[in-house]
Amino acid sequence: MQKIKKNWEITHNWQLIFIPLGILGLLACGYFIAVLTLPTTFEDITYEYAFTGITTVFLAFIFYIVTMWLFKKLRTRWDVTYRWELIAIFIVFAVTGSLSARLSGPLMELIGLTKESTSLWVFWPLRILIIFPIYQIVLVGMGWVFGQHAFFWEFEKKMLSRFGIKL
Repeated sequence: MQKIKKNWEITHNWQLIFIPLGILGLLACGYFIAVLTLPTTFEDITYEYAFTGITTVFLAFIFYIVTMWLFKKLRTRWDVTYRWELIAIFIVFAVTGSLSARLSGPLMELIGLTKESTSLWVFWPLRILIIFPIYQIVLVGMGWVFGQHAFFWEFEKKMLSRFGIKL
């Protein structure tokens, strides 16, 4: 346990939660891509489960390698003190993107814009425009939930300043 704490620069026991969350995230990404790309024409469902499982673990390992490479690049760029913070930051970005996209659908329906009632050439640009402010709010909120509020508040200010909005 001490070796894991030292490797991930964990100073408090509660920070250990980010390691299983990171592993779970890698496995979830591997599973979702495996399910979307693998054929579902197996005669025996056992083979389908086995093949999906093996592919999931393989893809999760590939994502792990890419993530470790990103850790090296982004740690200095983002001026992050501990390695476990990078896991938390990655989780916040993943949750924020997914949640913003999910929240934009009901908001579009609340305004009265649906795919059926609006041209797709109007619907999708409007949905993307609606996702943007939702993303900004959710990003800071999720950053707070995962203990990275200071990082994401600075990130938010930098992002908005690029759009000409000063805070």
